[in-house]
Amino acid sequence: MAAMASLTHSQLSDLTNSISSQTHHHHRRLSTVLSTPTLFSLTLHRLHLLSLPHKTLLIARHLLSSLRQLTFHFQPKPTTIRPPSTTSINSRDLDAVLLLLLLCEVRQHNPEALQTSPTSKWREVLGEIYAEKMLRVSGIWVCKWTGLAAYIEIVTRCLRFVSVMGSCGSSTGGNYKVGRELPASVSAVVALPSVEVTGAGGECAICKEEMKEGRDVCELPCQHSFHWMCILPWLRKKNTCPCCRFQLPTDDVFGEIQRLWEVLVKMSSGHADARHDQSSSERML
Repeated sequence: MAAMASLTHSQLSDLTNSISSQTHHHHRRLSTVLSTPTLFSLTLHRLHLLSLPHKTLLIARHLLSSLRQLTFHFQPKPTTIRPPSTTSINSRDLDAVLLLLLLCEVRQHNPEALQTSPTSKWREVLGEIYAEKMLRVSGIWVCKWTGLAAYIEIVTRCLRFVSVMGSCGSSTGGNYKVGRELPASVSAVVALPSVEVTGAGGECAICKEEMKEGRDVCELPCQHSFHWMCILPWLRKKNTCPCCRFQLPTDDVFGEIQRLWEVLVKMSSGHADARHDQSSSERML
């Protein structure tokens, strides 16, 4: 919420509209699952077959989709780098994770509802609980800040769960470790622009050799440039700029969550510092 306070009125309006659209889409998908016996049975059966690490990864992909929705509006201009397709969530996975989150919520706040009902009755029980919930929150989007707060609450709950359970595994099959080196996404690397060196191009920070005038070099979003033959091997191992540590997207789900969350933290910290400086100036006056 602190990061959102740094947005302009136009950016905030775009954000609330996109979140409202995404939330309504999720409501429609979950309603369809709960109202369709065959789809509900297939989705529930799939959840029963998934191990805890795979369920964690499912929630992580859902969280990543939500974080992308948030951080997109913090860009000063539309990004030309497409998000990695390997970290996206399809309709089948979306149905599963929405049902999983509903089950977790019901077990937390109303555990008796499922414990006293046979599995064959779960669809009816969950449908009634979900319908009652939707009636309670009807009209919530009249107040956009209320809608944003609810959205952030869901994101925070998913982040907390993924942070605790992330050590169970990652999209690459290894253990989740904060700060570990990850390669840049292939789609992000392909989208990097080639620019022509004009005037004194300086030296490439990787090979320490001069970037000669008229030569095409690679420019990262942070505007640092490198020889193509130097930066490509680097990005196959690391998704960070050699100069400023700016992070490019990665194909690793947990790595992307960490990267996008750091964007929000940085924005909220910058807004807090600006408010502190303003308060200090006012006290001096």
